[in-house]
Amino acid sequence: MKQGTHPKYTNDAVVTCTCGNTFTVGSTMPAIRTDLCSSCHPFYTGKQNFIDTARRIEKFQDKAAKLDTKAPVRTKAAKEVARKQSRADKTAAGK
Repeated sequence: MKQGTHPKYTNDAVVTCTCGNTFTVGSTMPAIRTDLCSSCHPFYTGKQNFIDTARRIEKFQDKAAKLDTKAPVRTKAAKEVARKQSRADKTAAGK
């Protein structure tokens, strides 16, 4: 096997979570930072919480608010009635 191709493995890599929890694992990196761990993840804690580091929830809410301010979406039947009325108006104007 070729020498020097594999990364150095350490048994005492420190993992730090944003909640403040730290623990050691084996890894090729000496330090690892993470957003979620077993002490703060909703699956393990049973508590519902939103972890939004990239503002995804706020962006979605902003888009939803913009859609509410636009004109309401018409149903297929309402569009058909409007189309027939438009055709009738064009026919009446042409005669």
